[in-house]
This record gives sequence, structure tokens and C-alpha cells, in this order.
Amino acid sequence: MRNLALGQIRGLVLVLGFALPLAQGPAAAQSEGQALHVFVGKSVVINLQSPITRILSSNPAVIDTLATSPTQVVVEGKAAGNSSLILWDATGHSQMLDVTVDVNVSRLRTVIEQTYPAETVNVQSDGAHLILTGTVSQAKIVDDISKMANAYSPGVVNSLIVAPVHEQQILLEVKFAEVDRTKLQQLGLNIFSTGAANTLGTITTQQFTPPTLQSSSSSGSGGTGGTVSSSLTFTDLLNVFLFRPDINLGVTLRDLQTKSVLEILAEPNLLAMDGQKASFLAGGEFPFPVVQGGGTQGTAVTIQFRPFGVRLDFTGYIGKDGVVRMHVAPEVSTLDFSNALTISGFTVPAISTRRAETEIELKEGQSFGIAGLLDNRAQVQFSKIPGIGDIPILGRLFQSQSLNRSHTELMVLVTPHIVDPIRMSGPGPVPPKNPVKLLNIPSFDKDLPAKTPASGNDNVNHPAPSAK
Repeated sequence: MRNLALGQIRGLVLVLGFALPLAQGPAAAQSEGQALHVFVGKSVVINLQSPITRILSSNPAVIDTLATSPTQVVVEGKAAGNSSLILWDATGHSQMLDVTVDVNVSRLRTVIEQTYPAETVNVQSDGAHLILTGTVSQAKIVDDISKMANAYSPGVVNSLIVAPVHEQQILLEVKFAEVDRTKLQQLGLNIFSTGAANTLGTITTQQFTPPTLQSSSSSGSGGTGGTVSSSLTFTDLLNVFLFRPDINLGVTLRDLQTKSVLEILAEPNLLAMDGQKASFLAGGEFPFPVVQGGGTQGTAVTIQFRPFGVRLDFTGYIGKDGVVRMHVAPEVSTLDFSNALTISGFTVPAISTRRAETEIELKEGQSFGIAGLLDNRAQVQFSKIPGIGDIPILGRLFQSQSLNRSHTELMVLVTPHIVDPIRMSGPGPVPPKNPVKLLNIPSFDKDLPAKTPASGNDNVNHPAPSAK
């Protein structure tokens, strides 16, 4: 409490003045308090009709009082809160005021609206606290607004909610295609004999089945004889067949040339948020040993795993006017046992990898392709007749050699789309209805008597059919 003498003058800010008559009545009598509102940092001037002798404040930390003349008092708000103010005149009559000091939230509202115009923030004050309500898009904005409010008042009740922002997403349609650009050349020679006394039959060729060479021979005489037949199936439809019946020797020559066109390896569809990374892998992981040594107990072998197959990593960003900027890294890897390595009895295959990494900007729905990832392979296969094919010089007549060359090219086709699954076009999903019982419907069971419990087995009496 503090008493101020009349005529004591201090610095003040004049904001508002109004007349307040002192209560008339017996000495030391107090009337009910009148409400007075003051903002923090602002002042209110109270003009009185009678000279005052004493001033009492119940909470000096909230308000400060100053008598500028015998009939004028200035009340200044120091901090948010409540305080009682009592004024006495020379006759002992008093007047009580209930002073509420609030923070000037209008200025804080203006600062928040100018700083974050897209956010919805409500600022209120209950006298002792600032109450922040509303929704914002980021947690960082909640911290920034809370710091702004603490500069106006230390008692801040932060009830801001971070609302989820339904950002657009990127749907990436990818096709991994492998184009075979090789002319496959195969050359083979097979020699066979039908055996003595056999006669050559017919050769049947069809469009989708291998041709078959049939031969038959007869044995015995009269009714005791029989017919023995044999057949030889070719491995390909297009063969050159030579047969010498005088020496009973046949030869098939294969000289084929084929072309393969296209094979789709994978068609993944990846969906990712704006600025987020998405990955795809269609393949597997193969184990390989890793030798670790240097210890007192000798070397140790541990098993690690290495992924292989069709893989794609991409990160997309949505720009203005529907432009999609993407960082795409496709990769196709296979196990290469022709370059395998043997470690401690383990066969570790090599990995044949074709990888690309690029950045590009496209409009929604446009496509781009990545090509030029080539793979060249050559493979020679030998086949021979067991035993005869191992004879020096002469055995070469009973051997067949096949040379396979492959020249493939990997192509990656990418098409981005901008989607927003939250904003659905048309009516939303219809909530499911409660299932309707198919049995026990009154219209079905109205002719059945009510079932009464009985001891032992329950018997149900069905009504007898009524005569019509």
C-alpha cells in the first residue's frame, strides 16, 4: 500500500479523463467498486469533484498512481492484472475502483497478421494472461508467435494447433524396358544313323511344333513278323536335313538367325510428397563372404548381403504452373557368374550394373526416356556325341558349336503426374449401412409359435397346414 500526498507530481501519459464524485455518507464508509480498464503502458486521468487526501493501491506491481492536483489522479498500467484503488477526501468519505490492466492485444494482432497473413490466429486477454488460439501450418510458426506474445505479457497461454497441410503429391509412372539389338546366329551340325535294315519314313513339319523324323523296319516272316518304328525330333523348325540311304547316314544342319525386340522388366508406380524421396526395388539380396583377420584366433568369415535387381530412386519438387522437377536414379543389376570369384570355398558372383542419374523438369503428363545403357555379351556353347566326339580329329565331325551374341540396351521411360487425393472430385464416400437381417423378420416368422424353454430336449411344434 502507498499513500500519496496532495500536490505530488510525477511523469504520466494522459489518455482518458472522466469525472468521479466521491461517495457521500458516514466517515470510513466504502461504496461498491466501479470497474476501470487500463492497458499496459497506458494511463487514465481521474477527475474528482472534492479534494482527496489519501490514495491506496492494493497491487502496486499492477498499477501506479499519481496525484497531479487536489482533484485529479493519474492511474498508469504497469503489468497485466487486477488491483483495487481507494480514494479518500478530507471528510473521510472514500470511493473504491476495481482496476483491470489488460495487454493491448490489438497491436499484437496487427503484428501477427502482418508477419503471417496466411495463418488464422486469435489473440485474447483475460487480464492476467494472453490467450492464443487458432491453427497454423508449421510448428516453427507456433514458436515464433509465442515469442511475440511473451514480449507483450509474460503470462501466455498458447493453444495454437498445427493443422496438417494437404500438399500435392507426385505420381511417377516408370517403365524399365530392355531392347535386344542382337542378331542371334546359331550354327549346329548333328549326324545320326537309323540302323541297318531300317527304311526312311516321313518328315512332318508344323508351325509351332518341332518336326519329327519317323522310320520303320520289318522283322520276321509270315505272320510271326512285326514292324519296329523309331522317331527323331528336331530341336528347331528350320533345319536342313540330308540323308544318304546307301550309307545309312543322316545329317541335320542348323543355321538360324533370330531377332528379339522388347522385354518389359518392371512397371512401378511411385507416389511421394512434394520434396520427399521414394524408392523401388524389384530383385533380391545375395549373400557374399567377407574375410576378417588379424585376431589371435585366426581369420573369420562374415556374411553380408548386397541388393540387386531393378531399382529406382527419385525425388520430386512441384513448381509453378504445374512444372515438376525431378532427380531420378534408375539402376538395373544382375548377377554375373562368368566373372565369379572363389573365396575360402565360396563362389561370389560379380554384379553387372547399368545405372543412370539425372535431373529434369517436365510438365505434368509429359514423358522422357533414358537410353544408351548397353550390355554386350558373347557365349559359346559346345555339344558332342559322348565317346565318338572325344576322338582326335575325327571327333570334330560329331561336335556342334553354338555362338550366342547378345547386344541389349536398357531404356527407362518416366511420366510424372500431380495428384491431390485429399481433394476428391464429386461426392465423398458413402458410409456403410447396417446389415439387414435375412432371418427372424416378423413377416417370415409370424406363423411360428413362440419357443418356450423346456427341460431336456427342446421341441418346436410347427403349426399344421390349414385347410383351405
